Amino acid sequence: MGLFDRLFGKKEEPKIGEVVKEALENLDLSEDAEPALTEAEKVPQEDAEVESSEEDLLQEEENQETVEESQDSEPVVEVSQEEVPEEENTELLETVEENSSEVLEEEMTQAEETVQEKYDRSLKKTRTGFGARLNAFFANFRSVDEEFFEELEELLIMSDVGVQVASNLTEELRYEAKLENAKKPDALRRVIIEKLVELYEKDGNYDESIHFQDGLTVMLFVGVNGVGKTTSIGKLAHRYKQAGKKVMLVAADTFRAGAVAQLAEWGRRVDVPVVTGPEKADPASVVFDGMERAVAEGIDILMIDTAGRLQNKDNLMAELEKIGRIIKRVVPEAPHETFLALDASTGQNALVQAKEFSKITPLTGIVLTKIDGTARGGVVLAIREELNIPVKLIGFGEKIDDIGEFNSENFMKGLLEGLI
Repeated sequence: MGLFDRLFGKKEEPKIGEVVKEALENLDLSEDAEPALTEAEKVPQEDAEVESSEEDLLQEEENQETVEESQDSEPVVEVSQEEVPEEENTELLETVEENSSEVLEEEMTQAEETVQEKYDRSLKKTRTGFGARLNAFFANFRSVDEEFFEELEELLIMSDVGVQVASNLTEELRYEAKLENAKKPDALRRVIIEKLVELYEKDGNYDESIHFQDGLTVMLFVGVNGVGKTTSIGKLAHRYKQAGKKVMLVAADTFRAGAVAQLAEWGRRVDVPVVTGPEKADPASVVFDGMERAVAEGIDILMIDTAGRLQNKDNLMAELEKIGRIIKRVVPEAPHETFLALDASTGQNALVQAKEFSKITPLTGIVLTKIDGTARGGVVLAIREELNIPVKLIGFGEKIDDIGEFNSENFMKGLLEGLI
């Protein structure tokens, strides 16, 4: 079963009620279909009905007599409120209150958000924005023509799914409309959603899981300043420590004192060690210290924060290449993940950043931040289509636990639910 069918179910089959109704309408109830009863047959039937009625009356009388005898022989015992001792009554009330309190606490515990609820909440702006545009679009068109497809392509571009995605999807819909001989726009609503899901599904190879190692797992984080990279590292440190992992952070963005201080504060807040160096120190030397400490102390997950000066790509590329060599000197197969942090609220600008960083260093995944405050979540589809870099982590909001591993089914359901 494909991703679309898992999310929204297969196309609706005719309801059983409609099938039965149609079958009844087609039944032949004419005289030829069922021979009429002869007079000889009618009489016994009428006699049988009379006998049945008499038997029912006799049975009712017997039941009534049985009830009356039962009432006479077994008097009903009534217990009034006055018969319950006051002390027992008080204890009963206290027990009920205690039980009610326990139930309330249990309900409050259960009220904690599920993963799907986090997706639904954080994608609300994107979903309502896209849904409103789609509904308005279908309301404006009465027929499927060339203007319909041109407007649809523009709508998709405005929804930040990317120019290439919008163009490809529109061409596929033109073909689908001819194939299905679709004349009305509503006939294509489901097809549009289905195509968006298929676009993300591709060959079914999502590669969304993080490549954790049996020993030390090294994660390198890149991204421009201000996208929420350092905050994401801090939240992940909390998440992994809560899972029982030994975590360490490395502040390799040494050219910004604020970046080092911010990561150090996160380390203090979630109680994990942070490796820092002197101001303006060589980032690679700080990374080397962090790698050696991580190996010596048996750390499970080492997360390295780097600078994000994309405006000076040559220097940044040289710096990241040097950091990569230092990491491999200590652990040859590391880094096991190189994450690019992207701010979802920047829309197509996030796609541009992804393209530029993919030229500078090999990327294994994306951390999508600030998805809850934007209507531009469609950029995930553009990244998937144009760069084929999987989103592996997603930030749901401001709380310390508002980060998690990305799940395409949860995302697509949160993005498109209610549009069909």
